[in-house]
Amino acid sequence: MEKVEIIQLPKIEDPRGNLSIIEQFKNIPFEIRRVHWIYDVPGGKDRGGHSYKATDEFIVALSGSFDVEISDGITKSVFPLNRSYYGLLVPKGYWRCMTNFSTNSLALVLSSSDFSEDDYILDFEEYKKWREQNG
Repeated sequence: MEKVEIIQLPKIEDPRGNLSIIEQFKNIPFEIRRVHWIYDVPGGKDRGGHSYKATDEFIVALSGSFDVEISDGITKSVFPLNRSYYGLLVPKGYWRCMTNFSTNSLALVLSSSDFSEDDYILDFEEYKKWREQNG
């Protein structure tokens, strides 16, 4: 399994406003096949709560903040995202859940594959069994 890690993106500072860049195979180690964003999350609600069998993701807090809880079925780590020039690389095979969304937060998610329902594992107990079989 590849490791989950925070990646610092280029930050070009300018008095008119800063700019950051994400480039496939340069800042992130995969081809970007799908992009989606999450916004207007009601207070106390979570997003995610699943794993992918074949999809890698890169998650950025473009605005506001939220936490990404990552599990390998045994241990759990929490990665706070609150700067638009840091992103979280989540390789396939990890359980992820996004929590603690601040008001007006905006999460950008870049994925390595097209959408496929067959790629998702939505039940944590099923995920743990899958993880045991697939290491």
